[in-house]
Amino acid sequence: MKKIFSLILIATTVLTVFVACGAKSADRSGSVVRIGSKGFTENEIVAEVYALALEDAGLKVERTPDLGSSIIHQSLTTGDIDLYPEYTGTGLISVLKEEPKTSADEVYREVKKQYEDKFKISWLDYSPASDGQGIVITRAASDQYGIKTISDLQKNADKIRFASQGEFDQRSDGIPGLTAKYGEFHWKSTNVYDNALKYQVLDQNQADAAPAYTTEGQLSDTGKYLLLEDDKQAWPPYNLAPLVRDEILQKNPKIAEVLNKISPKITTENITKANAEVDLKGKEYKDVAKELYESIK
Repeated sequence: MKKIFSLILIATTVLTVFVACGAKSADRSGSVVRIGSKGFTENEIVAEVYALALEDAGLKVERTPDLGSSIIHQSLTTGDIDLYPEYTGTGLISVLKEEPKTSADEVYREVKKQYEDKFKISWLDYSPASDGQGIVITRAASDQYGIKTISDLQKNADKIRFASQGEFDQRSDGIPGLTAKYGEFHWKSTNVYDNALKYQVLDQNQADAAPAYTTEGQLSDTGKYLLLEDDKQAWPPYNLAPLVRDEILQKNPKIAEVLNKISPKITTENITKANAEVDLKGKEYKDVAKELYESIK
């Protein structure tokens, strides 16, 4: 009797392992689209917009949020996820280690070709939303000195207290990239602050200008802050686009059709506003993503 029970137990264990392996294979079969996102507000919002769009199209979606920026590319190449929102400039500079380019179309063509050749990964259509490098100035300083563009800033740098973040002074998409296009910036003063404190520093009148990412929620308050125009295009564009494994696109071509309809409607303006809803007003990113999706679908 014990032998029979043992045989049954072994058979059950084998069956369980087989079913588990089968489930894992099914996950990779394309029947469930696994969407990842990086661990910051904007990427989580956009990934959720993608998820809602695909679910509306009848696809099953599994969400994998809060993946580190250092591992999410590997998660895609190894097939642990099927797609995630990425930035064309990040693909060009951080992943491919290429020199910056300042044309959005040129950056997109380069990353699209190289990702396909090296990783069998497709960049779908990119959106107008660009979360790249920029400089924010207080409205008070902008109005006082007539500063609207980075060219204006360079000419009036000796009047401006600059709040740097240290590495910004060294990176190719920081001050070196600016000086190559605009010339030297001879600040009235410059001090290094933690990035998280920059708006506090500006609000407390300890500085007049600081590096910023172009979709930060605070920039939606145009009465307090102005994002300066990069009028000489010193910095590469960081346009948002879905990155998808070729294998999953072949099994589910509807993914490209659905996301290529959504991407053109994600703009710098509406994603900045969405970021503000989460980061400044404390709303849940999933709720904000649903509001954004409903407004653009």
